[in-house]
Amino acid sequence: MAKIIPGIGSSVTPGERRFGQRLEALLEDDYLCWCNVPVGRRYQRPDFIVLHPRRGLLVLEVKDWKLQTIQSITRNSVTLLTQRGLVHEGNPIEQARQYAIGIKELLERDRQLQAPAGHPYQGKLAFPYGFGVVLTEITRKQFDSVDLGEAIPGHLVICKDEMTESVDPEAFQKRLWDMFAVRFDCLLTMPQIDRVRWHLFPEIRISQKGLFDTPSESADVPSSDALMRVMDLQQEQLARSLGEGHRVIHGAAGSGKTLILGYRCQRLAETLSKPILVLCFNVALASKLEHMIAERGLSDRVTVRHFHGWCSDQLKLYHVKKPADGPDYFDRLVSAVIDAVERGHIPRAQYGAVLIDEGHDFAPEWLRLIVQMVDPETNSLLLLYDDAQSIYSKRRTRKFSLKSVGIQAQGRTTILRVNYRNTNEILDCAFRVADGVIRPEDAGDDGIPVIKPEMAGRHGPRPKLIRARSIPDEAREIAEHLARFKSEGRPWRDMAVLYHANFVGDEIVAAFQRANIPFERLEKGDSRKYRVAEESVKLMTIYQSKGLEFPVVAVAGVGHMAHRPELEEEDARLLYVAMTRATEALILTASKNSVFVRKWAEWEEAAKHCGESRAPMSTQNRIFG
Repeated sequence: MAKIIPGIGSSVTPGERRFGQRLEALLEDDYLCWCNVPVGRRYQRPDFIVLHPRRGLLVLEVKDWKLQTIQSITRNSVTLLTQRGLVHEGNPIEQARQYAIGIKELLERDRQLQAPAGHPYQGKLAFPYGFGVVLTEITRKQFDSVDLGEAIPGHLVICKDEMTESVDPEAFQKRLWDMFAVRFDCLLTMPQIDRVRWHLFPEIRISQKGLFDTPSESADVPSSDALMRVMDLQQEQLARSLGEGHRVIHGAAGSGKTLILGYRCQRLAETLSKPILVLCFNVALASKLEHMIAERGLSDRVTVRHFHGWCSDQLKLYHVKKPADGPDYFDRLVSAVIDAVERGHIPRAQYGAVLIDEGHDFAPEWLRLIVQMVDPETNSLLLLYDDAQSIYSKRRTRKFSLKSVGIQAQGRTTILRVNYRNTNEILDCAFRVADGVIRPEDAGDDGIPVIKPEMAGRHGPRPKLIRARSIPDEAREIAEHLARFKSEGRPWRDMAVLYHANFVGDEIVAAFQRANIPFERLEKGDSRKYRVAEESVKLMTIYQSKGLEFPVVAVAGVGHMAHRPELEEEDARLLYVAMTRATEALILTASKNSVFVRKWAEWEEAAKHCGESRAPMSTQNRIFG
């Protein structure tokens, strides 16, 4: 069965829906089909694009015309009799031809998509391309009876009786591939298919700088060895097909949840008149998303805030008295907003859409409050969730259903399992350290499952555990290692140091000052001062790092974690979150023994018996104090 992206929804014509169903049913699963998806920078919209690794690329225009509505037709234009009177349109075969040529010229600029030296089409597109028309209400007999073939060549047409439910799949496919003027053997690799998608659909590109970076015009003509990352097919299908109403995405760490949120945000900003609200719990993530939204030019339509900052904004905007500083201030802040909404002092339905990132950090009463902020006319709510990354024990133990807080997600939840952020080596390391914490479970359509990530197959260096005499020695080791990364060409802004306690962070600061390493320490309450692009190493607690990622991550003070048995599960969750912030290289340091260091030693010992090549991790040995 072919994959139709974004699926056959309600926005297509009846004929397009029928033809899409035939493509889905009659083509094998190695076919990719896009239906009414904008192409390239000019956002042209062919009705269908069909791609097959051994056949090539086909562009199809679908028309629901009846024979009696066609008043006249030439090779360039058509006159139709409609309820609005006579309407003049372009000939659909010419329209399909222009789309196909535009796609061919776009793809042909990429040397990785050109036929190699010695090929008959050397320097041209490495696979065939074609175009055609589908006439969903005209049979082949009718087509031939009025000489439509003089305006639209018959071999470039699929007629009504050639796309029925009972049609033979081979005959149907032959109709498609007879539309190619030139045919030759080809075999597109998965990287080449991703490059095709990268060129055709700029909105699914994953920028190397940030989620919302605007690619330059020159990005459409990359060098042959350029790294081109795009959403995988499940992510693209999900991002494009998110419909109206409440939607929930349960995603493993690094599965692209925030990427989909960004895509959704951009699309909603194009259609909604009311403002859009993006909420998360982590103050640093809110600052990063806010910065990226501003770079994309969406700040006038999209507001990004961390939840408690938004609560404070609401009290200030509607002149509701804030609670006094003191114990449980944030709980009292939220209660003040809830009470003000109940009394009518703060209005409901303020936003055309609300999108929640890191929803596993939200208490049920917070979600119940946020649901009321969505305009019932749009009813657009997106919740992103990963219970495996829930590191606030007080909220994690409060089990609840989404329905109980007003989120109507039955039948509209999606699970993303593949982790694209981390290398296999980093993810395997994180699994082992968090052993027993991630217990995959299916909580039903309205529950909150725990999802164990699946590896995407990307490889890199094994994580390192550096054993030191003391926390100051750990800090010195980290400074030396990061300086080495810098000397190899890695910018400071690609690096972060995470720690579980502020006394560890203090030692990191002292070591960096001695080594003249530029750093930015994210202090509590400084969320809006977090400078994402500044050329400095980012220092922060593990809690503050949630939702962020860096190519190089050092986690300090591992030996001081889980110093009491009752803290083991809690700190294992923390360490899992910290380790999965690293996309390429991961370093851990320890100056005391702990349950996590002992686990590492056990795995090391096991690795000696099964060979160095199978060792799950590498360790640099120091002496414990």
